Amino acid sequence: MTTPPTTNPARRAPAALAALTTVTLLAATACAGADRPAGSGAPADAAKLHLDATTPKADAPLTSAKWLLEDEPDSLDLDTQGSSAGRVVLTNVCERLYQLQPDMTTKPFLAERTTTSADGKTLRLTIRDGVTFHDGTKMTADDVLWSLKRHASKDMEQSDEFGNVASMTKTGRATVTVRFKAPDALFLKALAGDAGIVWNKAQVRASGAEFGTPGQPDACSGPYELANWKSGDSITIRAYENYWGERPLTREVVFRWASDSALVNALKTGAADGAYAESPNTAAALRPDKDLKQYYGPSTASLVLIPTDRGGLDDPEIRRALSLSLDRKGIADSGYGGLVQPWASPVGSGAWGYEKSEFAAAQEKLTDLAPASPSSADIAKAKKLVERAGAPTAPVVIGTDASQGRTVIANATRAALQSIGIRAEIKTVPTAQFEEFYSDPTARADIDVLVGDWYISKADPMGFYDNGLSDSSNNWVGFKDATYDKRVGQALATLDDAERAALAVDVQRRFVESAVWIPLAQVPTILVLNKKLTGPTASQAYLYYPWAAQLGAKKG
Repeated sequence: MTTPPTTNPARRAPAALAALTTVTLLAATACAGADRPAGSGAPADAAKLHLDATTPKADAPLTSAKWLLEDEPDSLDLDTQGSSAGRVVLTNVCERLYQLQPDMTTKPFLAERTTTSADGKTLRLTIRDGVTFHDGTKMTADDVLWSLKRHASKDMEQSDEFGNVASMTKTGRATVTVRFKAPDALFLKALAGDAGIVWNKAQVRASGAEFGTPGQPDACSGPYELANWKSGDSITIRAYENYWGERPLTREVVFRWASDSALVNALKTGAADGAYAESPNTAAALRPDKDLKQYYGPSTASLVLIPTDRGGLDDPEIRRALSLSLDRKGIADSGYGGLVQPWASPVGSGAWGYEKSEFAAAQEKLTDLAPASPSSADIAKAKKLVERAGAPTAPVVIGTDASQGRTVIANATRAALQSIGIRAEIKTVPTAQFEEFYSDPTARADIDVLVGDWYISKADPMGFYDNGLSDSSNNWVGFKDATYDKRVGQALATLDDAERAALAVDVQRRFVESAVWIPLAQVPTILVLNKKLTGPTASQAYLYYPWAAQLGAKKG
């Protein structure tokens, strides 16, 4: 791929991934388990939390559900405003050519079949027959092609997913053909995300510049239709009576928004039935409530340290020394109530949408570079690395905001540096200014490392590792390795899953060994739900899969 797609930073990771079961430490199972010690106010033990794809199947339908978002969406046009809040709503309303499953695998959906040429450079999509939009009109190949071209347009949220596309044409009544400049291993996975949404062309055009705003209809084909959006108050979706697929269990979902203490209070008092908690700290505050269940699912989200080119961490041996000396378990317990898991790679296990066992084994092998709790031998090794490289002459500056989790990470990073003979100081800025660190090199000119979080939308680790390419805008520290660049290119052009996984494992090891970013923990998708309800996905797929359609009541 000549222009690999870049990942988007998660300022607050919209999905989380906690620890796995003690029996299958690095494997997700088919049905979710709630956190058993929910009545305790003590920090969770990450090793004893269940990480699962779904919640138990519902026994009965539900007339209406009250759901919380942490923000009101700016728009329901995901091409122009791809926010997590908008996705939580629209994943029940809009459908994609491929569909991300709760277990983070993908399957054809509005594209009923796909065929790929022998050279991997031509993809033929056969469009599912019998699908209707919410205005009653039939979905056609013209709608599909128009939608793909809209996604690919300059300044649209998903445009970088089409950087390797040479052409897109309608080649039959129900077929669209995509031709690539080079084989593209991630394109079908992108079609399970927002790049694969099929819009009703006529409806989008009729709404014009107002599309996606309050008062406008949706332009989709999913199990729910947009019933009402009262700006500043609520969004209501209602089961579409003529849906082409399986009818949803819950007839209506009313979304309202609240954050922090207001969100916690609404769930505690029963003013809301459920929420996907963006912050593990929110979930930690709700753990003692016996009227609520918490479920934890696979996610790609992670907590990381992102070094810059200011100078304090420009030597890879200093970065490796820091990684060896960090107390990741202490960060998980003190900063996140035990609801994150110490992790040795910079992307969560929700990215393992294929070859899970190989990625799990590779993750285990990285703990020698990024231990959960540093041993005396790790500290001794780190000190030798610093002695060989020479400690920075000026204090290493750690950039953060004042949020609880990031403050704990910043303090732990300073302590780790001091433990190996490196001076360090913390620069705390307001949250709005903190956000600028991600996008503006001048904003981070005075820091050596950022306390960050990140997620990727694709269930493939290679959706992350382009961040280490020599020319990546997310490679802040200036890492350059021709072999790394070559292997990333090979992986992104390798369509066979087993072969791509082997390349991805090699790329991952090189990234972590060079500490381009320093991994800290993987963060769970956390679903908080009224104990009388069940059914939705518990994984990061909730952003792309119609979770509300399976929401319903338990027996009794």
